[in-house]
Amino acid sequence: MNQNYQKILEKTIAQNQSENKIPTLFLHSCCAPCSSYVLEYLSEYFKITVFYYNPNIYPDEEYEKRVREQEEFIRRFPAQNTISFVKGEFDKERFYETVRGYEESPEGGERCFRCYELRLREAAQRAKRMGMEYFTTTLSISPLKNAAKLNEIGGRLAEEYGVPYLYSDFKKRDGYKRSVELSREYGMYRQDYCGCVFSRNSPDKSVAFSQRRE
Repeated sequence: MNQNYQKILEKTIAQNQSENKIPTLFLHSCCAPCSSYVLEYLSEYFKITVFYYNPNIYPDEEYEKRVREQEEFIRRFPAQNTISFVKGEFDKERFYETVRGYEESPEGGERCFRCYELRLREAAQRAKRMGMEYFTTTLSISPLKNAAKLNEIGGRLAEEYGVPYLYSDFKKRDGYKRSVELSREYGMYRQDYCGCVFSRNSPDKSVAFSQRRE
């Protein structure tokens, strides 16, 4: 059965508001442009720690460029509640080991699902250590990412680590469109491939580019 993750998110927010709570949220971010709408939306309801953990990024200079862009956006964005930043390790070999044997998988397939879990697992572990009340990821804002799979992984990790996953599909309510607008407004560097060497060299690259840069 298809789940409406936006309605689940709205219900969670409404419940916290009814109890006058502003919970802590550990937000895995894939990049500054994708985080823009998510932070605009959620910073009204949560005290957010942005976690930049993306060991899939290739090459090294692309990784550093994306980190700087993320930090700069957080610095400039006038959030209602505090937003802090944590930079994860750039452990590239962990990514390559995670997707070993799936290098030739098509974009959006099993290789990507393994990459989702790698990043979400690290977020769940950190969220538990830091005593956060929720964790989630910005990844579902992309039209190229499988929101159902992301929420499935997040829910499973929530049970494993004992930290609630904030179910969401941030592309809803024109979230992706708003992220494009915010990227332009803040003059952000908006990358034209997901991040890993496989996505950069994918034969589907032209399709992905046109959707990401619209």
